[in-house]
Amino acid sequence: MYVRIEPLKDDSPVADEERLDRLIAAEQDERRRIALFLHDGPVQNLAGIALMLDATLHAISTGKLDDAQNVLATALDRQRSTIRELRDLSFALEPVVLRDQGFGPALAALAEQVGTANQLRIDLEINEAERLGETAQVALYTIIRELMHQAVRRGPPTRIAVRMSPTDDGGVETCVSDNAEPERRLRSFEGVEERVKQLHGTIEVTVDDERTTVTVKLPAHSSRR
Repeated sequence: MYVRIEPLKDDSPVADEERLDRLIAAEQDERRRIALFLHDGPVQNLAGIALMLDATLHAISTGKLDDAQNVLATALDRQRSTIRELRDLSFALEPVVLRDQGFGPALAALAEQVGTANQLRIDLEINEAERLGETAQVALYTIIRELMHQAVRRGPPTRIAVRMSPTDDGGVETCVSDNAEPERRLRSFEGVEERVKQLHGTIEVTVDDERTTVTVKLPAHSSRR
């Protein structure tokens, strides 16, 4: 099975409005996901920690020092876990390493994180990243991260490969492939497609029985932004 997705050729106001609606919907879904994560995760954890600290103070005031120590140790473990969750969320929204060190180190850190957490191999060939402008770096990093996470959700993959190469017109081509359960629903790539359109690029999705491959091409004027 071979599927190709390209930016819409229709530049009419109706088409522009439809693209804008999809983009807004995607952004709202992302905000909703983050809000639910914060409410169900860190906020609940912090509320639980506060209750445990109250219990610790009560135990100390009544002379039950062993109980106070046990509760305090549990609260400390939960606090550390909450810090990790918030740090992961911060990294996902805008990794500090991307801002401070650039695309290559940020993607290497992402590959290490995803690979270690899911016990899979991630190969990177990203020398062409040096040609990317700041805007293109952020957008492409987000695209690659989403494709990695999609592969893990479809899973279980054992290998993901990210390869970047120059195009004939001076742009950059990025190919992300995985051997997870093949993805045959085009709707799964709508969020990625919208990000590619913002950079006036094209996206191709190739699916067969063994591999899903997504190729993103950014023209020269977009890749250097």
